[in-house]
Amino acid sequence: MPSLSTQKLGFFFSHHHRWLLQHIQRRLRNHADAEDTAADTFCQMLAARVDPDSIEQPRAYLSTIARRLMFDRHRRRKLETTYLDRLALLPEAVAPSPEEQLQLIEALVAIDRAIDGLPMIVKATFLYSQLDGLSYVAIAQKLGLSERTVSRYMKQALRQCYLSEASL
Repeated sequence: MPSLSTQKLGFFFSHHHRWLLQHIQRRLRNHADAEDTAADTFCQMLAARVDPDSIEQPRAYLSTIARRLMFDRHRRRKLETTYLDRLALLPEAVAPSPEEQLQLIEALVAIDRAIDGLPMIVKATFLYSQLDGLSYVAIAQKLGLSERTVSRYMKQALRQCYLSEASL
């Protein structure tokens, strides 16, 4: 026999799933993505171990989670598209294999998540250093900053990456 908490979650899911799916589908206009996002929404709720009875406004709660997931999905797709567009410009002989491409996309998404929330100039400084291999002097010239500011921005970005990794 299922536990009381499993029964509550089952009722919560059955009571709100159809509404959530329709809500997401209106925004995404893609049934498969809407289904994935709805499932991910409930998975996040399960992972957070939230008691459904403690949620005063279930639709607002679910739509907030879903909105974040849709934003993350959009950001990931944009990042993937940009990366694949850049790869298409490479000669075939130096282009990474499909497996390497997937690993690189996953790494880019992880980096994007880690530096999310930093000011754009700090992100640019970090990416020029870590992805393009530019020196602090070159970054300072490119962005019109002092080397000291570049160093400060790098410390800020690296701290954010460390904290992001520590919270996993």
